[in-house]
Amino acid sequence: MKKAEFIGNVAANAAITKADADRAVVAVIDEITKCLESGNSLTIFGFGTFSTYARAEKKGRNPRDGSEITIPASTGVRFKPAKALKDAVN
Repeated sequence: MKKAEFIGNVAANAAITKADADRAVVAVIDEITKCLESGNSLTIFGFGTFSTYARAEKKGRNPRDGSEITIPASTGVRFKPAKALKDAVN
């Protein structure tokens, strides 16, 4: 499903215009992003938990020539689904 189709479904389910649904979806995504950028986790009851974790710097290989490269440290994002979401999907 693409974002436009998702927004259409949100608009239909909430009985609001597509423009209002678009603003709402963008606002939710922005707030999740801000929360994770600040290093906090976000739990939405019945849906799941978004959190961040630190990846350490590590050595790797360039697949073209086999030379060793350093992969820099970074921050990853995790999502752990809630039991209700798992049950709904299965």
